[in-house]
Amino acid sequence: MHQGSGILSTRQRRLAWLGFLLAALQAPVSARLVSDDSWLFSLCVALMVATVIIADDATRRRPTGATGD
Repeated sequence: MHQGSGILSTRQRRLAWLGFLLAALQAPVSARLVSDDSWLFSLCVALMVATVIIADDATRRRPTGATGD
């Protein structure tokens, strides 16, 4: 069974993981240091990047030639 290619290249996938980790780590740090709720923006960015990584995983695990019917 040959796996399909994802929506991200290998380099983009590594950068997405790096961006996710940085945003996820920055949220609690800024929550502690800043009195307003601007840390929620970092959390939302981390969740959006995680969604893209999950979508890439799903397309990579789908066999080549499989349709989404």
